[in-house]
Amino acid sequence: MNKIVFFDIDGTLLDSEKKLPSSTKEAIKSLQKKGVYTALATGRAPFMVQSLLKELNIASYVCFNGQYVMFENEVVHAHRLDSNELKELEQEAAKHNHPVVYMTESTLKANVEYDSRIAESLGTLHLDHPEYAPGFYEESDVYQALLFAREEEAGYIKNFEEHQSFIRWHKESMDVIPKGGSKAEGIKKVIKRLGIQINDVYAFGDALNDIEMLQFVGTGIAMGNALDVVKEHADVITTNVEKDGILNGLKKVGLLE
Repeated sequence: MNKIVFFDIDGTLLDSEKKLPSSTKEAIKSLQKKGVYTALATGRAPFMVQSLLKELNIASYVCFNGQYVMFENEVVHAHRLDSNELKELEQEAAKHNHPVVYMTESTLKANVEYDSRIAESLGTLHLDHPEYAPGFYEESDVYQALLFAREEEAGYIKNFEEHQSFIRWHKESMDVIPKGGSKAEGIKKVIKRLGIQINDVYAFGDALNDIEMLQFVGTGIAMGNALDVVKEHADVITTNVEKDGILNGLKKVGLLE
């Protein structure tokens, strides 16, 4: 096995309706038949990707933007957020009426009973509003939090950037992960296990949390529907996800004919 391709999920494997195009599924199957290793690299939690892993016959993944890495059913990296730092962030966010959702490898919980911003943002992922669980972060290993605040409302996050990174994925929400974490860092753990050189590492992405990944790998491929700033960091730009973007991208870089 001398090559590997990492796939982001939302906006890359899945279209705007969260459907997997048939051409994408067939392309990945063809890759695997050729002996190319395939893996996921996503901001989602492990419990959110199990059905997709099964459908695509994939056994390794980078979740939580690099904070939780599974290689062949073995956890090889798990970097949780510090509970004291989460407490400080939650207290400051509360002053601005900004709710927080906390995510472990198996579930997610909210620090409010209900908030329309949570419902709207997570609804785009076809997820229900999480259960209310005050103090959840104090008793659980939280690998990623979601802070619900618009960009113009969240100036206070500058005070937390020494220990935490904030990556916007929705107009109402941003991911919160440990400082220095990224999909690129997670990918390093997988390719080290496989002994694959960086020039033989490929990745597809479309959003802000994909930039470091596309910069790091040997060949970074941006979807046609990717943000313009993401395309600037890619080596190759393919078509939109619903227009056979994965298949066309794999052909463009010579992995499929």
